[in-house]
Amino acid sequence: MACKRVIDFAVKVRVKPDKTGVVTEGVKHSMNPFDEIGIEEAVRMKEKKIAGEIIAVSCGPAQCQETLRTALAMGADRAIHVEIGAKEFDTLEPFHVAKMLAKLAKDEKIDVLIAGKQAIDDDCNQTGQMIAACLDWPQATFVSKVEKSGDKHLALTREVDGGLETIKTTIPAVITTDLRLNEPRYATLPNIMKAKKKPLEKKTAESLGVDITPRREIISVEEPATRKAGQKVETVEDLVGKLKQLGAF
Repeated sequence: MACKRVIDFAVKVRVKPDKTGVVTEGVKHSMNPFDEIGIEEAVRMKEKKIAGEIIAVSCGPAQCQETLRTALAMGADRAIHVEIGAKEFDTLEPFHVAKMLAKLAKDEKIDVLIAGKQAIDDDCNQTGQMIAACLDWPQATFVSKVEKSGDKHLALTREVDGGLETIKTTIPAVITTDLRLNEPRYATLPNIMKAKKKPLEKKTAESLGVDITPRREIISVEEPATRKAGQKVETVEDLVGKLKQLGAF
């Protein structure tokens, strides 16, 4: 189970004065919401006897261990932290993370790899698909329902543009989670205390044989353009008149 540490969804993101990135120092971070959904689904799969062991993985600086402890408190059995230095983490790309998670999937001999469909910081929506490609495993993205279908198959409902799509896949497989999959549970105080004693293993990109040299260069990070104030109209006729003035038709 992939668990990314991101700036908390309730925090207003600010661009650094030098426009090299966003301000992260002194800013509240939390687990990516889509990954929280993934952890919850993994725990439910274990409760239904579909899964045996849940391994939470995070790639990033030392603070990622806080995110992993949250995953352990939610029900994960053990955790793996792939430690990346702060400087290297700023240029870490989805492809790097995908290769590291794919290597861990092979080493741990897992059956199902779950990741959030995207992270709320970069919104890339790439890592899950790249993991499946690296492993040559079937994948189901934007999943909103998971059911067992025999010993080596899963029935998965996906969110697609036209509605819902139900597919059947063999395992091992990669799943990325959508919002409607479940409602993550809160970690209780007893489970938070138990999480401190659960095993957390440290690894590095080098130990996994993954080169994290950046393949791109960030030229500049800019604030989105400020939206202009809207106008209120009293009648449909006024609205039509305004649209004509704007050249809408």
